[in-house]
Amino acid sequence: MSTENLPQSPEQPSRKPRVAVVFGGRSSEHGISVVTAGAVLKAIDRTKYDVLPIGITRDGRWALTADEPERMAITDRRTPDVEELAESHEGGVVLPVDPANREVVYSEPGSVPKALGEVDVVFPVLHGPYGEDGTLQGLLELSGVPYVGAGVLASAVGQDKEYMKRIFTSFGLKVGPYVVIRPREWAQDESAARKKIVDFAGEHGWPLFVKPARAGSSIGITKVDDLSGLDEAIATAQQHDPKILVEAALRGREIECGVLEFEDGPRASVPAEIPPPDTHAYYDFEAKYIDSTPGIVPAPLTDAETAEVRRLAVEAFEAASCEGLVRADFFLTEDGEFVINEINTLPGFTPISMYPQMWQATGIGYPELIDRLVQAALRRPTGLR
Repeated sequence: MSTENLPQSPEQPSRKPRVAVVFGGRSSEHGISVVTAGAVLKAIDRTKYDVLPIGITRDGRWALTADEPERMAITDRRTPDVEELAESHEGGVVLPVDPANREVVYSEPGSVPKALGEVDVVFPVLHGPYGEDGTLQGLLELSGVPYVGAGVLASAVGQDKEYMKRIFTSFGLKVGPYVVIRPREWAQDESAARKKIVDFAGEHGWPLFVKPARAGSSIGITKVDDLSGLDEAIATAQQHDPKILVEAALRGREIECGVLEFEDGPRASVPAEIPPPDTHAYYDFEAKYIDSTPGIVPAPLTDAETAEVRRLAVEAFEAASCEGLVRADFFLTEDGEFVINEINTLPGFTPISMYPQMWQATGIGYPELIDRLVQAALRRPTGLR
């Protein structure tokens, strides 16, 4: 029987995918996360996506925040804070823990909880512990909500510089010399732990870089030129992480490369070079975000060097089982060898950050970059994959 002349049911208009941009968080990188969120909120295509901004305060409260990107910028050398953007200082946003229900709820003391609608994908722009390290990703896996970026394992590996280096070494990627001081070592015998670092310096020379093992944005890092500065550097790193990493200084050029997940797999951007900053001892937090020390994009490399660093960036992405995006950081040593320093599974994502700049130079602008990341997340199921 032909249905050609039968009345047709009117098509229901399709709902735009709803993107929750989650930012802030409990780490020392809270402020730069808010700046990143402002850039994403400003650039995301509102004709294609509905957007729900959710800020996590420094004490861990999930807050409904104003959708006002202009308030999320660095002002007078000061980064913004979620508490300044929260619509209430008591209300909280709750994600569902039932994979069959993606309804987000907002509640305040003494008030009836308010449904905010379903969320189709989370775009986390959190940096550091309690966001970039697999903890948020685990929560989203339990909730059955797709999300942008690496999964639980890759996020944890990308946050912990010790295990990142161990995995890279196992896959044949070259890393620089390092030593780790764990909290128990320091608690049980400070002198022995300090001697371990001094012996490392005796083998590899000064200066050393003393870092929190699980932090980013160059926060808590000290360049130590001799023994007199060691104790202060250790104390600074331990303010951010009880586990510290000590690295030998590598002589060479700092080269970065972005990796982005396409439909057919990960691809690398053109690389960038980070020149030594004029007013800073190295490329620290202030050089990156406050003084906005510019990188060179594309990096002035030979064709062979460019091809090699792009290959290695994708190899690092695959070695750590990453998804979505990664910024891979290398040293090009004086003998022409690329040594991988680290990867960032949620790299700085402001318009002046190197990751978007590298993709801009590769032919993918900031709004398209956001769109590709959201689409990759929507294509990918939660759970084992």
